[in-house]
Amino acid sequence: MAVTLAEVAVHAGVSPATVSRVLNGGYPVAGATRTRVEQAVEELGYIANGPARALAAATSDLVGVLVHDVADSFFGILAGSLQSALTSGGHGDARRLAVVCNTEGAPAAELDYLALLEGQRAGGVVLTGGAVEEPEHTRALTARLARIAATGAPVVLCGRPPLPMSAGLPVATVMFDDRGGAFRLTEHLLTLGHRHIAYVAGPPGLSTTRERLAGHRDALSHHDPELAGHCAALTVHAGFERSAGYDATRELLRRGTPFTAVAAANDTVATGVSAALREAGLRIPEDVSVAGFDDLPVCIDTAPTLTTVRVPLREAGVLAAQYVTGRRALPPGGITTLPAELMVRASTAPPPAGPGDATAWPFAVTGGPRR
Repeated sequence: MAVTLAEVAVHAGVSPATVSRVLNGGYPVAGATRTRVEQAVEELGYIANGPARALAAATSDLVGVLVHDVADSFFGILAGSLQSALTSGGHGDARRLAVVCNTEGAPAAELDYLALLEGQRAGGVVLTGGAVEEPEHTRALTARLARIAATGAPVVLCGRPPLPMSAGLPVATVMFDDRGGAFRLTEHLLTLGHRHIAYVAGPPGLSTTRERLAGHRDALSHHDPELAGHCAALTVHAGFERSAGYDATRELLRRGTPFTAVAAANDTVATGVSAALREAGLRIPEDVSVAGFDDLPVCIDTAPTLTTVRVPLREAGVLAAQYVTGRRALPPGGITTLPAELMVRASTAPPPAGPGDATAWPFAVTGGPRR
């Protein structure tokens, strides 16, 4: 038979109301009393009735965290940091349960999970990663989030642009400076002397892809408008997986347009880029420089170490947790933009024949190494 809250109260020598205050959090309870209740809960094996508590309180202590790919280090770091921050508050904070929902980047799955969380009276929702920029999906997503937010459950958009939400709803947006970071990365390659920079972009129709590609083009235009005009011939859209970077680089090589550097949509893609270049007999960075984006842990273990743009994933996770629990007040306008930092490492260097000379590119138009 399940242990009741009243039995916990008798065991701890306190009233049932005191036990409820300790379990729910957010109420001042003396330290010694709180300890007795927590010990009684542990000794008796008491398990709170979550659905009943949610029904009584209109919301539960469940926080839904939507990610594109739980196996991707980008989302793993972000979700892990957020989950740790949810349970790292003081005694006055309610305990929160983070439930990670893996959407695989599918718009329909995103809506389905939100419907499920709404039905479970989730106490908050955090959406991470780039947004699918399709008008019909945007309208459906906005309507779903507006309903959730209208119940008083905080909604946080983390790593994606704001949505046209109704005024006054508790919606926070934590954005990364993807455009600025991509600008600085391409500017770094231009400063080294590269003028033929290939770009392996993310999937089309995604906000992250749009922002990072825009930053790359901005840097080219700022340096020389003619470079931006040649950008399309050296740009390939691909997924965010290692295999996508490998296949995209083979496509760039087949096109035969010379390049002395490759900027990748993220670090995982950059590892695939590097593999394809090495397979073709090209050295990094002696023949072709390679750069990524995000600054995942793998960057310092690659050979050579990877130049990239650091996205503050752990900081974003903590901030999202603070917003979704109400520990931090929303900023004016509800939007916080976190800076991106250029991390220069060994995978980028000046082009082999000096600035602007593509004739010395060590690769034949046919797609084989010229050695």
